[in-house]
Amino acid sequence: QVQLIQSGGGLVQAGGSLRLSCAASGRNPSRYAMGWFRQAPGKEREFVAAITSSGGSTYFEDSVKGRFTISRENAKNTVYLQMNKLKPDDTAVYYCAAVYEPSPGLLDELGYDYWGQGTQVTVSS
Repeated sequence: QVQLIQSGGGLVQAGGSLRLSCAASGRNPSRYAMGWFRQAPGKEREFVAAITSSGGSTYFEDSVKGRFTISRENAKNTVYLQMNKLKPDDTAVYYCAAVYEPSPGLLDELGYDYWGQGTQVTVSS
């Protein structure tokens, strides 16, 4: 069992940056792959980024490639989503998620077992 607590987010102008954090607690959090998803008003939740437990592999949704980075500090049991060059289309509630490795479905929300509480990111034009 893993608990995920998110922090960060807020309001930023287009072109700005934000960093989201997701702190994991519980049993062996460093053995979990982590993902970030987002849900905009009226839309389904979508994949944003994922990172394996070792940090050796990362994955990104096409629209955020080159703008977002995902990283983790296993010593702190924390995963980060650094968001640069933000656009109004990035406005959404962002969720972190965790799944014990190995897992074949890092790009699919159904592949995750644990979820953070969500945090609002609003990008103004």
